[in-house]
Amino acid sequence: MESPITIKHVDAFVFRAPIANPVKTSFGIMTNRPAVFVRLEDGDGIVGWGEIWCNFPNCGAEHRAKLLNETFKPLLINQVFNHPTAIYQLLHEKTAVLAIQSGEHGPISQVTAGIDLAVWDLFSRKSNQPLWRYLGGINPSIKTYASGINPEKPERAVEVLLKDGFTSFKLKIGFNETTDTENLRNIREMIPKHQLMVDANQAWDLPTAINRIQSIEEFDLNWIEEPIRADSSISNWQTLSRVCKTRLAAGENIVGEQAFNEAIASNVFSVIQPDIAKWGGITACLPIIQSLDKQGIEYCPHYLGGGIGLMASAHLLAASSSTGMLEIDSNPNPLRSLLSGPLTAISHGKVTLSEDIGIGITPNLDALSQFLIH
Repeated sequence: MESPITIKHVDAFVFRAPIANPVKTSFGIMTNRPAVFVRLEDGDGIVGWGEIWCNFPNCGAEHRAKLLNETFKPLLINQVFNHPTAIYQLLHEKTAVLAIQSGEHGPISQVTAGIDLAVWDLFSRKSNQPLWRYLGGINPSIKTYASGINPEKPERAVEVLLKDGFTSFKLKIGFNETTDTENLRNIREMIPKHQLMVDANQAWDLPTAINRIQSIEEFDLNWIEEPIRADSSISNWQTLSRVCKTRLAAGENIVGEQAFNEAIASNVFSVIQPDIAKWGGITACLPIIQSLDKQGIEYCPHYLGGGIGLMASAHLLAASSSTGMLEIDSNPNPLRSLLSGPLTAISHGKVTLSEDIGIGITPNLDALSQFLIH
């Protein structure tokens, strides 16, 4: 039986960390690293931490924090909850019509997800357990891969990442054919036996995707992620799956239980990648992850934000029975590196989560104060 909690405080903290080299994708560039951290405190003074996805657009972090403070906070203060899922259900029900009316389905889903992550952290701390065990996990060791490798001289990044303990790597493609091919060839020559994946970030239409994927299949890729738009018809994805040998991956931009169920039933995706800070949190994503396991689909959580969401993703992966890998951004980001604890100790491509309660970290806001947006 869960010990009930009464929410007494709800706070959002907005951060922006400057970076020397922009993070490039086929659809846009990040010139700084934003984060919105959620802090929940119950009547006993127990605190849980979550994170709201806010990478795009550039003004997104401030907007989502304001949305939390003005719309979500009044729904939670002094409310009593017996289980983490009850909070997600309340917020989903209370904001469903607002999402339709405002057209802000994404931001509302993201704020709900960030609160949900904080709730699960709070309840696991209340039970004096690490989150991975509170969720039913038995093995805190997980596999990882280095993500977000930029197209400029990526072999230099891979060289450093190898020394950091990574054994699997994901390159950003979708720029131009010459650049993509040369980068893949240079990296594959460096790591002939390691796992190599690519992410096109929805860069191509269907005919272009077929042509480009077939042209790079010689590099023995583990998967190609979002080669076409995430909202493309299932029939387009099925066509792509039939004519290309490389496994297809998607999920960070799939939203809603129905959409995930359709993706699972399509038999198109070998890898599905929910982003728990973007939609669903743990409450809505956990049943989907369990469905993936039953269908033999690899669960690899998507994450490219700060350390709180990354730690929650790691614990959820450890709690699942999936043999998938945790995505760890390879680009400098103090909002990640100062908060990701054991995830910095990678050995042979794996990390082991600690026995510390909750997500295993408590953010030091003083250490992050230089990045705080007032």
